[in-house]
Amino acid sequence: MSSSNFKKRSLIDKLRSFDKNGTSIFDLGHPLLNRIAESFVKAAGIGAVQAVAREAYFVAVEGVGEDTNDIPPEISAAKRHRFPGLRGEMNGKTVEALVKGTGKESLQWGLAAGMYSGLTYGLKEARGVHDWKNSALAGAITGAALSLTSDGHSHQQIVQCAITGAAISTAANLLTGIF
Repeated sequence: MSSSNFKKRSLIDKLRSFDKNGTSIFDLGHPLLNRIAESFVKAAGIGAVQAVAREAYFVAVEGVGEDTNDIPPEISAAKRHRFPGLRGEMNGKTVEALVKGTGKESLQWGLAAGMYSGLTYGLKEARGVHDWKNSALAGAITGAALSLTSDGHSHQQIVQCAITGAAISTAANLLTGIF
């Protein structure tokens, strides 16, 4: 076995051991910072994959036929092209639009996850208990903050996102351990 193959296996094993041992990939000097950074990186990666997969789906659907009637009617015109400049052809502008859009979406996912994770950790430390109340408050604040990143946000949209964030995080907290 070559030494480069050994190094790759060692790195992969080391990365897998972080989750098993409860240690963090990052050591920024404080558990709160470590948790925020790790959540940010994981969620940003998921956001990037989701953004690219969604755009690939829309390019594939639009490539089915020349007529826009081939696109399922439930997909609105606004959702067809989340990334301005992507129109199904492959050129420099298309790649640039994909990279910019994916970066923006990755940043949004990462900020939301880092903020939620940091808030739940901070509330647990401040209150001395980790319960559904911490999750509800962290979800509400994160939902409201996330709604502020959308274009043309309104007071009603901010409140709806806060309620949705609180409901989802509370349900996730309450269902932890059941499944």
